[in-house]
Amino acid sequence: MGCVLKALLLENLHPDATKILASRGIEVVTRTGALDEDELVDTLDGVHILGIRSKTHVTQRVLEAGKDLLTLGAFCIGTNQIDLKSAAGQGVAVFNAPFSNTRSVVEIAIANIISLVRRQPVFDKDMHAGVWNKTAIGAHEIRGKTLGIIGYGNIGTQLSVLAENLGMSVIFYDISEKLALGNARRAGSLDELLSIADVVTLHVDGRPTNNGIFGAEQFAAMKPGAIFLNLARGFVVDVDALAEALKAGHIAGAAVDVFPQEPKRKGDAFTSPLQGLSNVILTPHTAGSTEEAQEAIGQFVSHKILDYLGTGSTTLSVNLPNLALATNNGAARIAYLHHNTPGVLARVNNILADHGENIEGQLLATRGELGYVVTDIGSEIEPETITALEAIEQTVRLRVLHGPQH
Repeated sequence: MGCVLKALLLENLHPDATKILASRGIEVVTRTGALDEDELVDTLDGVHILGIRSKTHVTQRVLEAGKDLLTLGAFCIGTNQIDLKSAAGQGVAVFNAPFSNTRSVVEIAIANIISLVRRQPVFDKDMHAGVWNKTAIGAHEIRGKTLGIIGYGNIGTQLSVLAENLGMSVIFYDISEKLALGNARRAGSLDELLSIADVVTLHVDGRPTNNGIFGAEQFAAMKPGAIFLNLARGFVVDVDALAEALKAGHIAGAAVDVFPQEPKRKGDAFTSPLQGLSNVILTPHTAGSTEEAQEAIGQFVSHKILDYLGTGSTTLSVNLPNLALATNNGAARIAYLHHNTPGVLARVNNILADHGENIEGQLLATRGELGYVVTDIGSEIEPETITALEAIEQTVRLRVLHGPQH
C-alpha cells in the first residue's frame, strides 16, 4: 500500500483481531468503549481500518471525515449502525460476521425456551428469597411443543434443527422463500404461526421495515400461555405491549436480550418495563457473546479485511459489488470502484491500451449504482496511467495492489 496502515479497533474486540492485523505490519490502536460521532470525526484522521461492534454509529459525517478510511469491520452480525450507502459512496468496504456467533445465539435460545417452559426464573427467584415452592403446576417439557420461528435465516434454520432434535415441532415464517429443513413447515401467514406456536422466537434482521413489527396486536394473536423470545433486534418489539401481555397472564414468560434503548457502556444504568416481571429472563445483549463466538468473529472479520486490502476481494462485503479474487501473481492489480454507468469499462481498457499496459486478467461485478472492475497487469503501472484512470468522472476509488514478489 506504500505506507504503514493504521487500524482503530473499538468496543473491546477479541484480541485475535489485533493479533491478526498486527501480524501484517498494521499499526493497531484499541479502545474498550464506543465513540460518539464527534469523537469519531476527531479520531479518524490517518485511520485506514475501523473496527466496531453494535454501539458505534458510523454516519455520513463520520465517513466524510475519514478521508483515509479503506475498510470498516463490523465485528458482529448487524450493520444497521453503519450508513452503508455513504460508505459505498466513499469507496469504503464494509464486512461483518454473519455466521460466526450463530451457534451461540441458538444455544441460548434453546436454554431460554427450556428455562421458561419449566418456569425456572420463578423458582430461582423464590429460592433466593428463601421460599421453598416445590410444584409442577405450569412447568412443562418442551417435547411435543410447537416452536414458531419468525425469520428463517442462519440462526432460525439452525435453531429449527436443534429444536426438532429435542422433540419440538417447528413452524416458521419468513418474507423470503426459504427451504424448510427437516420436518419444519412454512406458515402461510404470521397470524397462522402465532395461533399455533407454544413458543414464538424472533430472528429477523435489522432492516428499517422491521421496526415495530411485533406489538400489542401480535401478542394478542399468540396462544394463551405461550412463551416469547426476542434475541434479534430491540427496535422490532414494542416492549410496553409485551409487559402488558405478561402482566395480564396472556404471555406466560419471555426472554429478551435486545432493547429499543440500550446503555452505551458496560456498567451504565439500565431500565425497562420488563424488569421485575414474573418468569422473565433479561440479558444485556449477550446472546451471541461467548468466548468462542467472539474469537471466531475476531478472526473472520480480520481475515476479510486483510483479504480485501491484499487482493481486492470483496466476498461477503455488505455494501460493495462482490468479487472473489485470488492472490495477484503478476506485477500489479488495479482495483477500480466506479459509478455503474455505460462505457466505464471501455474507457478503463482504452486508457490501459493507450499507455501500453498489457491486461493479463480482468473481472467485473456490479451492485446497484456501483461497479467494481479488477484488472491484473503484466508490468509495473506508470503514474501517468493511474492519473488518467482517476480522472474518469465515474471514479469512486482506485487502488493499486502489488503481487507478493513486489
